[in-house]
Amino acid sequence: MSILSEQLKHGKKIIGVWGLGFIGFSSMAYFAKAGIHCLGTDIYEQRVRDINQGKPEIPNLEYWIAFDTKQLAKAGLMKATPDWKKLIDKDVAVHLITIPTEKDGKPYFEILKDVVAKLCSFKGIKTDSPPLVIIESTMTPTAVDKTVIPLFEKNGLKVGKDILLGVAPRRDWFVSPDKTLATLPRVVGGTTPETTQIMKEVLGIICNTVLEAHDHKHAAIVKSIENAYRQVEITLANQLSLAYPDLDMVQILKLAGTKWNVGTYHPSFGTGGYCVPLAPQYVLEGAAHPEALTILKASLETDFSQPRRVVEMIKKRGFKKVGILGLAYVGDLKVQTLSPTIGIAKELKKEKISVKVHDPLFTPEEIKQHTGAEPFDFPEGLNEFDIVLMVANHSQYKYTSHQDIKSNLKNCKVMLDNMGFWKEIEFGNGMEYYEAGGPNWLEHKEKDKEKVSRRK
Repeated sequence: MSILSEQLKHGKKIIGVWGLGFIGFSSMAYFAKAGIHCLGTDIYEQRVRDINQGKPEIPNLEYWIAFDTKQLAKAGLMKATPDWKKLIDKDVAVHLITIPTEKDGKPYFEILKDVVAKLCSFKGIKTDSPPLVIIESTMTPTAVDKTVIPLFEKNGLKVGKDILLGVAPRRDWFVSPDKTLATLPRVVGGTTPETTQIMKEVLGIICNTVLEAHDHKHAAIVKSIENAYRQVEITLANQLSLAYPDLDMVQILKLAGTKWNVGTYHPSFGTGGYCVPLAPQYVLEGAAHPEALTILKASLETDFSQPRRVVEMIKKRGFKKVGILGLAYVGDLKVQTLSPTIGIAKELKKEKISVKVHDPLFTPEEIKQHTGAEPFDFPEGLNEFDIVLMVANHSQYKYTSHQDIKSNLKNCKVMLDNMGFWKEIEFGNGMEYYEAGGPNWLEHKEKDKEKVSRRK
């Protein structure tokens, strides 16, 4: 066991956390649960207040964490400050960088540069040993060498001597309590073998399994490649539903997924979130020969075109009032990054088609900010639309009685369901129901011509 790990466990050293969103809050919570004192910082003062109260800013995160963070804050193990300079202290020996590395759907490293510049303030401060900086955010494999190390060294800090630097991207799935910091294997890689070993011991305090990569570059690209695999497979599911519009590709893919070495994927309105749609971009940006990655380029083109395809169908059918259920890209998780809803709403507004959005996790102001669309009430607000799109399977939608849903859809002609969340509801009244990937889900041939059944 390294000296640093022992110092953390005995309260002689502190972990500093830069960025207090999903990743930052949960990192603090798990280390605090292990008895490690943590001090976090964020530009958003509400997040700072939430940490000091032990209350996640993010709805439902407490169910994923599954232990009482309020008691950890009360015990002083979780603290936060808006003043980042308080983290530049000899007792703050480990620094976790957990900030966003994307903006507008593209890799973006300006926030990372800002945090590294602030960490350069360690120059001149006497410490027992070099501070350990662990980047938990997703990056291209070249970002550390091209951006982080030059910035440290420009400010007089030699990486490996004055600063220990490594990469350990997070793999958590925040809607599954069994996929957490403790249970999922963690990949780590430092800029030196010695740094990798120290990282392994520090993160081993909270992670059951820690796997060593050759170095920081190998550790950085692992997560992006994992998610690039998923993005390509999900996009193939969408391409198959486009290539065979008359077939029920949902059932076909379920049957294909019964083979022992084949995953099961579902056609959709497009991927979303911080990881899957960004992963191919991280891989492409860091590649020595990006021209060789033709599959990734094609998958991105299809993925980002899905919202437009949905809008083309709406336009073709002549619908004028569209209601969208879910700003989040997945149910019960307050993350709107690259949500298909944003692209669909944007394209509908271009076509002068009325669109409103509902999401129980977002305020009306947040819905307007992210989509440019007005919010509406659920379920009573459904009555004003002639087509409704279900994007995210929030619990509110799942557990609302079928009768309440049907009674407020009397004017709706088509229900387009992203993942088949409402396929068990017998809508009736001549309303057409389509599950993404089902027969003609994007063609929607006229009912009187094709006799489309909601059970087709």
